[in-house]
This record gives sequence, structure tokens and C-alpha cells, in this order.
Amino acid sequence: MNLADALTDLGKTADAEKSKEMARYHKIDRAYLGVANPTIDSCTKEWRKSLELGPRLTLCAELWETNIHEARVAAAKLLTQARIRPDDSGAWSLIQSWVPDFDAWAIADHVSIAGQKRLTWDPSRLDDIEPWTRSEHMWTRRAALVMTLPWTKNRFPKSDELAQRERILEWAAGYVEDTEWFIQKAIAWWLRDLSKRDPERTRAFLEAHGKYMKPFARKEAARLLP
Repeated sequence: MNLADALTDLGKTADAEKSKEMARYHKIDRAYLGVANPTIDSCTKEWRKSLELGPRLTLCAELWETNIHEARVAAAKLLTQARIRPDDSGAWSLIQSWVPDFDAWAIADHVSIAGQKRLTWDPSRLDDIEPWTRSEHMWTRRAALVMTLPWTKNRFPKSDELAQRERILEWAAGYVEDTEWFIQKAIAWWLRDLSKRDPERTRAFLEAHGKYMKPFARKEAARLLP
């Protein structure tokens, strides 16, 4: 499986009208094939079966460089895997290298899901994430919260997991006066998910910092609180 073969596979169900709709929706100047996400899922599952890790990483990098929407989504999906062995193979480095290119939520979110897997496999990588919180690039700042969403999921975190959660909440607290809509939405998303397992901590955050958040974000963060 090489880049040309992968693009041929993706192009089999390309839809010119859908590509125009996607371009209007995403509002980013790049090529859109008009291929649905389930089709990209099917393609990447098949490619993964035939590729050793080294060639897969190469294909991911090449797909990303095309700047085609579906190719970038496919690159992310190829790395969305709980276990990648060896885990220090370069997958995490490749994911990190894509973050400065983020310019729209859909691609950013697909890559962030892949990043979540690598972070939960090795939480020490939170050290790599922390500098993102000070980036001038809004999408990089946002990625620090979206990639760490797994830390909202545990109802009974161990002490180290709780410390990691608190570290991320400190990042979120540093964002509350950031007026960017996507940043406010990311804070709300993180808190809303946390409220399902730890409503008291969510309330405490909102009591301390909610007054600095945009009203829509504050409302969304509290939406699921009992």
C-alpha cells in the first residue's frame, strides 16, 4: 500500500457535489473528495492489515502532506489505536508534528483522538502537552484539552490519575479568559464530561472560574450537573 493506492481507494466513492458542500461547511481552502467518514474507516482498517508499522507511519506522513481533507482524516485514523508496538516508534512524534497545521475542528478532532490513545498509554507525555497551553496558535491550545479528555472518564481515579486531572484543570483555568469560541467550547466540553463522574469538582471549578467564562460555555459546562 503506497500513497497512490491509498488515494485511489479514497477516491472510489468521491462525490463532487458532496466535496463542494464540505468546502462550504469547513470553510478552509483545501481539497475535499466528498468521501464519507465510514468509507475512510473501512479503507484505513484494510490498510492497517497489510502494513507493518514503519510503512504505516510513512503512509500517514504522506497522506498528511497532501493536505486533502479525507487524506488527513485517514492519516489520523491509521494511528488511532490503543496499542502501537513499539510505542516509541514515532507515532506520538508524528501526531505532535501535525498539531501546528491544525486549522479546522474536524481534522483536529480526528488527530486528537489518535493522540488520546498515545497519552493514556504513556501519561508522562502530558509533559509534551503542557507547552501547547502557551502557544500563540489557537488550535494548539485547544488540542491540549481535547487530547486529554480521557482524564474526565474515571469515576474513581487513582492518586496519580487525580494529580494528572488536576494538572489539566489548571490548564483549563488558565484558558477561561481566552475569548476564542473554540477555546471556550473546549473548556466547556472538558468540564461537561467531567461532571458525569465528578460533579463536585466541576462545581468547584465553575465557582472559582466560571465568572470569567463566556455565558454559553458556563451553561454548557454545567448542563449535566445533577
